[in-house]
Amino acid sequence: MNFIPFLASASHYVVASFVGYLVLMLAIGAVFSGKMKNLGDYYLGGRRMNKWVVALSAQASDMSGWLLMGLPGAIYLSGFSEAWIGIGLGIGTYLNWKIVAHRLRKYSQVCGDSITIPDFICNRFRDKTGASRIVAAAIILAFFLFYTASGFVAAAKLFGTMFGMEYHTALWIGAAVVVSYTLLGGYMAVCWTDFIQGSLMFLAIVIVPACVVAAAGGFSATVDQLNAVNPYLQNLFTSASTGKAMGVIGLVSCLAWGLGYFGMPHILVRFMSIDNPAEVKGSRRIAMAWVFISLGAAVVIGLVGHLFLQQHPDVTLDDPEKLFMVMINTIFASGPLSKLFAGILLSAIMAAIMSTADSQLLVSASAFTNDIYKRIFRKNASNRELVLVSRLSVAAVAVVAALMASNTNSEFFKVVMKMVSFAWGGFGAAFGPLILLALFWRRVNLAGAVSGMVVGALTCFLWKFWLAPAYAECCPVLGVYELAPGFLLSFVTIIAVSLLTKAPPKEITDEFDAVDASAD
Repeated sequence: MNFIPFLASASHYVVASFVGYLVLMLAIGAVFSGKMKNLGDYYLGGRRMNKWVVALSAQASDMSGWLLMGLPGAIYLSGFSEAWIGIGLGIGTYLNWKIVAHRLRKYSQVCGDSITIPDFICNRFRDKTGASRIVAAAIILAFFLFYTASGFVAAAKLFGTMFGMEYHTALWIGAAVVVSYTLLGGYMAVCWTDFIQGSLMFLAIVIVPACVVAAAGGFSATVDQLNAVNPYLQNLFTSASTGKAMGVIGLVSCLAWGLGYFGMPHILVRFMSIDNPAEVKGSRRIAMAWVFISLGAAVVIGLVGHLFLQQHPDVTLDDPEKLFMVMINTIFASGPLSKLFAGILLSAIMAAIMSTADSQLLVSASAFTNDIYKRIFRKNASNRELVLVSRLSVAAVAVVAALMASNTNSEFFKVVMKMVSFAWGGFGAAFGPLILLALFWRRVNLAGAVSGMVVGALTCFLWKFWLAPAYAECCPVLGVYELAPGFLLSFVTIIAVSLLTKAPPKEITDEFDAVDASAD
């Protein structure tokens, strides 16, 4: 089916709702632009965010465009066996909220009122050299370029499907929108827009598969029809695309996604920003409800996509990651109100993209401004100067990420899921073990922290771009998701180096004991 005539006739309705959504996001940024009194406000909202905003903002910034594009596309191709990724993420989300959130909120404030993850690491180990801060900031900048680029690719696919735009034009328009309101309002704007976007994502991801299931005759009929399409689609342990049983390496790779949560800077800062540590428990419950339903619905979208194409034989799908967009365009194609609603639902995909890209840009800017520029180049810079540099950093990171995303000759940069997977693995391996040990092991020291970050990050790069491509065929274990070996090697390195080098000074262990004693 050629979507261009359809989009041309429906575009004024779709554009109306879509533009209305974007204007609302920019308006929120403008409202908060006058409330940025200092760098702490710009990066952490002054630690004044309530539990609802923190919960939905954390999960909306976490899931990104891959929830509505990458995951359904993977499920569409390989069936329910890809749902292990969602299971791993669900477990990781719960453990991150349960184990890390409350303690990090308290520790980061006690520990020099840290406002960024590099800030916390540096203050936690009393790093007077600044080595840990620079290493952490460099890792954040490196991996967030890939993560942000994935968001811009998703935006380009969205605009291309909606309006028939040329890829590069759509890419730069999407980047400009995200940058605009991130520049305006900083962290509070990002969190409040994420709250709205998280709600919109939830609405869209539940309604669309429900429509397909209803058209199929209900749940039981849907299950029967999916079995008729491919008996392996609903099998957790067999790939629907190959018919082969899922091996241990594939299972470990999927579940390993859950380890990434412990090292995600844009999620961890949400924990640091909540106004009262006692509200973490309520935020966790809200977040888990959102995650459980959203991940489940994303899996259903990928499965019922096969029935949707049977129900609409004139529709063709050239890219599995566009499945959700094509479903919306087709299901809500008749009547002005229906088309307006289609625009709202399509805005949910932009919401998923923006809710993550804005957070990534903000954390990247904080890594450069607070942890490199302020510490190395301009130690006496005023708050006004630092906020200005932060905004320039947002623009610079966005431009570089957009240039990476514009490389259409690379298969790696064409697929949202591939870029998200790599960035997720890098952060999880570099920061995950360190955050856990810094919060819960008093013996960890600066040498162990820096060594662990470097080993985790390098392992992911080498595993992804050298070991796996060159040797996975002759040594299948090298085909495992790079996050798993990266996390393990980083964890072991931190412990080994810490034990082989000088114990942390009494000042650090006393602070650790004080936080430990005050933990609920």
